[in-house]
Amino acid sequence: MRQKHKVFQPARMAIFIAVALSSGAQVANARDTFNPELLEVGNPGAGKTDLSVYEAGSQAPGVYHVDIILDEQLVDTRDVEFKAVADKSGEANLQPCISLDTLKSWGVKTDLFPELAADAQCINLAVIPQASADFQFSTQRLVISIPQAALIPQSRGYVPPEKWDEGITAGMLNYSLSGDNSRGRGANSSTTNSQYANLRPGLNIGPWRLRNYSTWSRDSNGQDKWDTVYTYLQRDIIPLKAQLTAGDSSAPADIFDSMPFRGAQLASDDDMLPDSMKGYAPVVRGIARTNAQVVIRQNGYQIYQSYVAPGAFEITDMYPTGGAGDLDVTIKEADGSEQHFSVPFASLPLLQREGRLKYAVTGGQYRSYDGSVEKTPFAQMTAIYGLPKGFTVYGGVQESSKYQSLASGVGKNMGDLGAVSVDVTQAWSKPQDDVKSSGQSWRARYSKNFVDTGTNFAIAGYRYSTRGYYGMQEVLDSYSDNRIMQDRRRNRMELTMSQSLGGSLGSVMVGAVREDYWNDGKTMESYTAGYNNSWHSISYGVTYTYSKNGASDGYSESTRYDKDQQIALNVSIPLDHFLPGTWASYAMNSSKTNGTTHSVGLSGVALENNALNWNVQQGYGTNDIGATGNMNADYKGTYGEMTAGYGYDKNSDRLNYGLQGGILAHADGITLSQPLGETNVLIKAPGAKGVGIQNQSGAKTDYRGYTVISNATPFRKNDVTLSPDMMPDDVELDLTTATVIPTRGAVVRANYVANVGMRVLMTLLQANGQPVPFGAIVSNASNKGQGSIVGDQGQVFLTGLDNSAKLFVKWGDAPKDQCQVEVSLPPADAKNIQNINAICR
Repeated sequence: MRQKHKVFQPARMAIFIAVALSSGAQVANARDTFNPELLEVGNPGAGKTDLSVYEAGSQAPGVYHVDIILDEQLVDTRDVEFKAVADKSGEANLQPCISLDTLKSWGVKTDLFPELAADAQCINLAVIPQASADFQFSTQRLVISIPQAALIPQSRGYVPPEKWDEGITAGMLNYSLSGDNSRGRGANSSTTNSQYANLRPGLNIGPWRLRNYSTWSRDSNGQDKWDTVYTYLQRDIIPLKAQLTAGDSSAPADIFDSMPFRGAQLASDDDMLPDSMKGYAPVVRGIARTNAQVVIRQNGYQIYQSYVAPGAFEITDMYPTGGAGDLDVTIKEADGSEQHFSVPFASLPLLQREGRLKYAVTGGQYRSYDGSVEKTPFAQMTAIYGLPKGFTVYGGVQESSKYQSLASGVGKNMGDLGAVSVDVTQAWSKPQDDVKSSGQSWRARYSKNFVDTGTNFAIAGYRYSTRGYYGMQEVLDSYSDNRIMQDRRRNRMELTMSQSLGGSLGSVMVGAVREDYWNDGKTMESYTAGYNNSWHSISYGVTYTYSKNGASDGYSESTRYDKDQQIALNVSIPLDHFLPGTWASYAMNSSKTNGTTHSVGLSGVALENNALNWNVQQGYGTNDIGATGNMNADYKGTYGEMTAGYGYDKNSDRLNYGLQGGILAHADGITLSQPLGETNVLIKAPGAKGVGIQNQSGAKTDYRGYTVISNATPFRKNDVTLSPDMMPDDVELDLTTATVIPTRGAVVRANYVANVGMRVLMTLLQANGQPVPFGAIVSNASNKGQGSIVGDQGQVFLTGLDNSAKLFVKWGDAPKDQCQVEVSLPPADAKNIQNINAICR
């Protein structure tokens, strides 16, 4: 037997290999099949479901929400209908039904293929040679491949104008209220209080944006003061890639100094272009010796007020005012002293891409903060044009009855060496009660982002004006009741730069501005330098400031100076091992004229989505400063933002408070939110209350399922995502991310379909008592277009059911393969899943 076994073993192995190879050849030429009768084992008479669509690894035809990938770029996210189309081998594959207009909006040169228009609602991609579409079901992506010759070249991130959304009709109000109450210490002490309000109402109708910016303040004497910073009507002029503004605004500051006006302006909007050159927004940095109030003015208007603790501070949350001009910063210390310095609103060298024209045409009356200044009519035109080889030419003209000027300049992109521009302005002036004069102003600007050396950003500028040169604003301001000419600048130098030192060496930043004047010998200087680094999660920084502001004594030619030097040291240590979301800090602030203060503190974040920020500090200062302390809290919630703080020193106790937020009125009602931005997104998810928003601290949908997102970028795709982990138990969302593309100033709506109701694990039985077949589709009458698949033994999981529900069940096209079921569900906790049986008739 053993010998026979050895003889026949090779033969049996050969037969097995032959059969396996033969079977493999047949499998290679056949699709996988599944016998649905196996599902009837133990359930005879349950019926059969047509599962043939799944046999080739395909999916059922229908509408799917997919990401559109074209030329390896995400170009769209939308609902797409897929139809089963037989290929050359007879296999049914899902192919997208895409309209001609949609394909064109993705940058496909549809004009090159007239055959596409045969069915404009569902084009045949095969008309385009070598084009294909691949539906990747597992990732819900539709990958479309089209030859490069059939695509319009587009810059990354650019969205064509036909996709821009002008938004809904809406009324809005942004408000910011703040105040403080101070109680002095000592026998002759007094109590003071002040309040400040910032109101920014607006109205959107189609492409039109009506905006107002008003401020109100009340001092310790109870004197009220209202100021209107601007009121204007604005809209996009898409064919011209420009903004039309009528009302109060400011002329561009790229060629001439900024001019506030009341009139009309048509100006280019670079944000409408790909890879646009963004404007430069200054960061206000300073050092406070005590618990201080910071007031910032621009063109005479107060645009910001806040309270800071002793030490170095940065202010980056100023609302844009629509204009330019240096920022005048006042730090009011607790002891009554004040610091004054200027932050340059610097601009980049003037460069444009080859063939690009940037322009602005302005006409109207000069709008001065001083009501006694004449409202002189004026006009201004500027133009910047990009030439080949990195050159840019620019120029402009200003005209009024009291002032005329011409400007011209050239810019050059020098590649690795940076960018530079040089220009000259010739002006003819007639100040009030003065003779006519003329002069020139020369200006040079340089900028470079040195990636290799880690220099993140740099602006350097120099300006020289001859004795006879006046700016238009200087001349027009002279026509007032006080008839006082402003100081005329002779030289101005400015620098802003940050530099990474590489590795673990940290970074440094430098800022400087210096001016001197023709009509007296005073100078104004402000210098800032800082160093920041971290070591094992411990961050630290040193900041130095020097300020010098000269003023004539009015009786002699001598000049007195208000100057000071300060240095601040800050150290922050995370305490995550002991108190998550908490940091300990130490700060030292030393002033040459006002002594040294040391303070220690704790700060942190708390509540869901870091909605609460808090800090506590205690310090002591020399030069008779004594003990100081403060504590502050900032809470960002669904309906707004609240701040509160308390500070004390040897002279006084001060309580400061604030409330800010937004109110949006729209077709679906009124929504309260955190402060609104320039461009906003209204989230509409009816019934989905209390759902958080990703990247929005403290923001949640209100009791109706609405809220507002304020950080949308105009003319670009914005993905707005609801946090799935913060979803209520009785809410299910079909999609948690919506994509919007707003125009500037728009309020666009992001719609979410929420299934609100009970969750049920239902066992469906037919009238004959057998389970509904595996693979049947169950749809809810109140949620059309949505369906759930029946599993084994007739079980199906359903969400968003009301107490009474009507369900439709289908597993074939014949009437006998369809049934309905009406169920009445008892009240239950949304956290629990109900298990019920139902008869489908």
